[in-house]
Amino acid sequence: MRAGRRQPAGQDGFTYLGALFLLSLMGLGLAGTGQAWEVASRRERERELLWVGNQYARAIKAYHEQSPGARQYPQQVQDLLEDRRFPVPRHHLRKQYLDPVARGEFVLVRNGQGRIAGVRSASDEAPMKRSNFRDEWKDFEGVTRYSDWQFVVDESLRRQLKQQR
Repeated sequence: MRAGRRQPAGQDGFTYLGALFLLSLMGLGLAGTGQAWEVASRRERERELLWVGNQYARAIKAYHEQSPGARQYPQQVQDLLEDRRFPVPRHHLRKQYLDPVARGEFVLVRNGQGRIAGVRSASDEAPMKRSNFRDEWKDFEGVTRYSDWQFVVDESLRRQLKQQR
């Protein structure tokens, strides 16, 4: 037999049930917080994808427009980092950015001559953002995968890619 005061009949385990209920509430609260954090994290990666994709597009456009002689697109990403076509090398892109959604390298979009005309994500996940894009990326509205967000500078290639979707 136990020493000490005995609880009245029917109250055994009340504290245990209360602790279980409190733990269940805390678990639900943490699950809700985790979901909210995941949504916020995805939205941030989307914003970063748009920013980085725009950086690549601007760099490709600068490389093309500043071409000495006949305009051409870069052959490789390294050409954007250090453009050696000039006596003093130019830097169109600060660094080689990674795809924040796929968490790897971007897929290069090449034109008919095999030169880089843009980049796109490797992720086939569905984007959360589906509308209200900047004017130059209006083609992204309503697409169903991040890989369809193609940051392409060449207008004719952009139209061609849009028709293929």
